[in-house]
Amino acid sequence: MTIIGFVRHGNTDWNIENRAQGHSHNPLNPTGLRQADAVGRRLAKDNWDVIISSDLLRARQTAEIISSYMGKPIKFDQRLREISRGQIEGTIEEERIERWGKEWRKLDLGGETHQELRARGVSFVEDVVDQYAGQKVLVITHGKLLIETLYALCPDETDSSDLVRNSSLTIIKKSSSGFGYLLYNCTCHLKAEELTR
Repeated sequence: MTIIGFVRHGNTDWNIENRAQGHSHNPLNPTGLRQADAVGRRLAKDNWDVIISSDLLRARQTAEIISSYMGKPIKFDQRLREISRGQIEGTIEEERIERWGKEWRKLDLGGETHQELRARGVSFVEDVVDQYAGQKVLVITHGKLLIETLYALCPDETDSSDLVRNSSLTIIKKSSSGFGYLLYNCTCHLKAEELTR
């Protein structure tokens, strides 16, 4: 049985501002660094075989902190990047309305579709299952990529409109009957330190 643990990166200033992050390399903020430290200490208690991360800065920083507790090298995979936001990257809702009007969502602004995002996430997971069969693989990624991938893998157990919280831990297993959850969107390591915002 292959087990995959997903960690969403720690908090960033753009998270707080509701700014479209996309493929930007914006860093963790001080809270995000503490969140990554908290999840790293939690994961150090488990025995993970492999760490794979998005190469975007906020995920890379989270992965490096986790790796420092586990003593494992990090592999990077661009398929774990957040959804590409095209022209809206770096903007907030008010700026989008000012530039393109209230119906901006109906325009083709060069962003990745949810279907494309799901396909990218599922491709990554399928490769992990093939390459690391029977192992425990820890993955550091992004919120939209994560929820869309989980929805594709576990549609009966996942709400695609859900919010996977910063530095949360979600664990799925692959068995002969398919994918299922062992843990979903758990932030108990953050609540203990009042790092949920």
